[in-house]
Amino acid sequence: MNEKVLKCLHDIKFAIDEIDSFIDTGTMNFEYYQKNILVKRAVERNLEIIGEAMNRILREDPDYPIENAYRIVGLRNQIIHGYDMVSDENIWGILINYIPKLKTEVNQQI
Repeated sequence: MNEKVLKCLHDIKFAIDEIDSFIDTGTMNFEYYQKNILVKRAVERNLEIIGEAMNRILREDPDYPIENAYRIVGLRNQIIHGYDMVSDENIWGILINYIPKLKTEVNQQI
């Protein structure tokens, strides 16, 4: 595996682990997330990191086998450039529905 890709996968794994440390989806609910500005900003920052790392992976290998890779980059762009259009509901849905799958995919690649 390309060394740059491997480094980016590790960056994604680290960012997901940080998100997991901020959010326990078993005990934290959406209302708590929505009201906790520190957690929201920390999660958004880590999603930016994940998106940038995925973007770098795709520059090395446009067909890299991560489902939703281009959508991950799109989320990063939305958070950074369209910050006023980021909805808490959308981010929460991503945390619940997509981050666990991404974590599994990345762990299988490393």
